[in-house]
Amino acid sequence: MAATRRGAEVHLLARPRGWPALDDFAVVGVEAADPAEGEVLVRNRWLSVDPYMRGRMNQAPSYAPRYRVGEVMYGGAVGTVVASRAPSLPEGAVVLHSLGWRELARGPARAFREIDTARAPEQAYLGVLGLTGFTAYVGLLEIARIGEGDIVFVSAAAGAVGSIAGQIARLRGAARVIGSAGSEAKVRHLTERLGFDAAFNYRAGPAAGQLAAAAPDGIDVYFDNVGGEQLEAALTALRPFGRVAACGSISAYNAAEPPAGPRNLGLVVGRRLTLRGFIVSDHDDLRPEFEREMTGWLARGLIAYEETIVDGIEHAVEAFFALLRGENVGKMLVRLPEHS
Repeated sequence: MAATRRGAEVHLLARPRGWPALDDFAVVGVEAADPAEGEVLVRNRWLSVDPYMRGRMNQAPSYAPRYRVGEVMYGGAVGTVVASRAPSLPEGAVVLHSLGWRELARGPARAFREIDTARAPEQAYLGVLGLTGFTAYVGLLEIARIGEGDIVFVSAAAGAVGSIAGQIARLRGAARVIGSAGSEAKVRHLTERLGFDAAFNYRAGPAAGQLAAAAPDGIDVYFDNVGGEQLEAALTALRPFGRVAACGSISAYNAAEPPAGPRNLGLVVGRRLTLRGFIVSDHDDLRPEFEREMTGWLARGLIAYEETIVDGIEHAVEAFFALLRGENVGKMLVRLPEHS
């Protein structure tokens, strides 16, 4: 008779308006059933904390299914198979999945993907080798069509996606890579650790002036993670036929009212600019190419990546709030105990 397994999971209790609050969430204890035929039971070790999760909390429809009130919050996770009735995933296999913020995840074997921990640490499959790195790769190469000699600006460049995007731009021959971040320490991190040519603290003054100083000749590509003021600044700085890869707009995720700008969209016509939003899951055909190239870069030490780690599922919501405030460097992760 199998031992009873208990775990915890994070539920959404109410849809936030504006900034979410702690009482919009609850950590709930649950009992895990044994897997049925063709299923596995996984004890999670790592949970991914991502900006897009904020949009899934809203009532309005989005590109990702909205979270249901009173149910678990879905998202990326990595864990170990602890019980299996699926030959393809034996006990002990380390797997990646999207069943979310829970200590124990049960489901059909097809919902899990075994990962190679000899190639990279297991949590890297949630970051640089996972959705984070793939988003940066698709945005720069497929959406913005970066070319050798381009001048590239990346907002939120010390975050999970932005930090990888800036390094990919350099590896793909950008003439100059500029980043924005929310503190002087992060600015130094970009230039001293990640190889950005220039960076500025967007909290230190108007973005337009700081970007103009960092790129006096303008920019060719903008990788947009924040929208708002920085998008407006980038539109002014873009040269004719410039391209914007619109990845996110975190500056407005918690706004109760629509943003006032950007106010200079008229530049799109005269300068023949391209602004293209993208959802990375639309480009899964590029994943083998990405994994091959990123694995090579990592093996040769050409890509650096950082992680901000918070311990315990009971602190997952606090980690999410810290992400929204921009307190992370690199990928935000929640680490769970190996046994509980």
